[in-house]
Amino acid sequence: MDGKNRSDISPGLRVAIILKKDQRTGKLTEGTVKDILTNSPSHPHGIKVRLESGDVGRVKKILT
Repeated sequence: MDGKNRSDISPGLRVAIILKKDQRTGKLTEGTVKDILTNSPSHPHGIKVRLESGDVGRVKKILT
């Protein structure tokens, strides 16, 4: 699962996101989903979420 489908993501899930400021470097930030910010069912660059830490970015990986 790569985080492009909204149905794969739910609050409380551990994910790796890419922050806007890290898009050039590709640095991922890990955390737990607090809110899902993308309304559409899918997005080619990943679903945008807010982590419990307050960071906002697009999901690149769903962690287990």
